[in-house]
Amino acid sequence: MLGARDRIDVFTYAGLFLAEDNPDVIELIRHKAANGVSVRIALGDPNSNEVRRRGEEEGMAEEIPMRVSMSLHYFRALAGADGVDLRLHRTTLYNSFYRFDDEMLVNQHALGVYGYQAPILHLRDSGQGDLFSTYCRSLEQGWQQAYALRDALGVAG
Repeated sequence: MLGARDRIDVFTYAGLFLAEDNPDVIELIRHKAANGVSVRIALGDPNSNEVRRRGEEEGMAEEIPMRVSMSLHYFRALAGADGVDLRLHRTTLYNSFYRFDDEMLVNQHALGVYGYQAPILHLRDSGQGDLFSTYCRSLEQGWQQAYALRDALGVAG
């Protein structure tokens, strides 16, 4: 994220580690966006059946929606910030995506496995092959289904 020059894309249910492992991440993202980096963040709708079901499948029925709500608590500070598009989604999440320019982390979710224990691919866009572009298309498809946080929760901005 530190080296991102053009884009930061996050598409996940909670991604709580981003804010909890680095308390300065919100200001870092705000700074990046203010300096021309396109920032798109889509978190799971904590009230959606999809998030609730993921919690059930991981044996954490109430915890996953709560983790999403905690993440929203942090990321709401970016709602309305120039260059930041903050959304919610209700997709069945097969993978979580963290894209920074031509690099991407893909958290491959596995049924019955906590997200933090699932494999993570670190991909680079080499312009050869289609693995990176396949995941980019998946990220974009999910992004198109996401909706503005301010519309869903009445956040100004």
